[in-house]
This record gives sequence, structure tokens and C-alpha cells, in this order.
Amino acid sequence: MHEVEIKIINTSANDLPQYATAGAAGMDIRAALNHSVTLQPLERTMIPTGIFLEIPLGYEAQMRPRSGLAHKQGITCLNSPGTIDSDYRGELKVILINLSSQPQTINNGERIAQLVISKVERALWKPAEQLETSLRGEGGFGHTGKI
Repeated sequence: MHEVEIKIINTSANDLPQYATAGAAGMDIRAALNHSVTLQPLERTMIPTGIFLEIPLGYEAQMRPRSGLAHKQGITCLNSPGTIDSDYRGELKVILINLSSQPQTINNGERIAQLVISKVERALWKPAEQLETSLRGEGGFGHTGKI
């Protein structure tokens, strides 16, 4: 695996984000809260992390939901994956929503999301009068059926 060095400031009492296993693509991100936050059903809020990054040019960070939190508590990330650009220097915050039918509480230090570092390719637009045909053509939004 390729590694990229990223400067980090951690103003929380939590450990630095880390990979849970050797094959993990994402690092666990923890809540940095002064007090617990309870989300009512369908309520959303922005949770601080106390983490600030200096991501190298040519990379991005993606904030993604944690599958266990989504499955067990019905909590997921909005704007997912949330893109953190290389020139952003503010605190990483996670927009969480409670999709369950019960109030759900987020506590300080709780793992709330995962952070994935990815290379970025930039598009160079090439204006055209027509596009090459493909087998799929304009089919989309379930055009291949349910089965």
C-alpha cells in the first residue's frame, strides 16, 4: 500500500485517527464533544472532531458513514462521502442524521465516521458535438430492472 504523509492537529482528547486493521481503507473518526448530543428521529447535526488536516495537493479526504453505527443505531452521514479538499484548513466536522425511529445519543470519543484518503484526478473538458455510442446508451435509473 502507498502511504502519504499528512500534517494533523488534534485539539481533542481523543487519539489520532487510525486504521483498525491492516486491510482497512478508512480511519475511525471520533466525536469531540463537551457534552453528549441526542438526535431525535430524522434530526441532523454537525459533530466536531477537533481534527485539522493539511492534505497534500493531488489528494482529498472523504468522510464516510460507519456501517456499525448505521446498522445498530440508524445513524449515518449526510453529504456522503463528504469531500475535504486539499486547501481546506478548518476543523473536520461530521454531519450526522438519525434515520431510526428512536432518539440516539452521541458521546464524546465515540467513533462516528471513517476517513478515507484518496488521490484526485482533475477533468480537462473536451467540448464535442456528439459522443460515441455505447451498449447502455441513455439507459439509467433502474433501466436494467429489479432482478
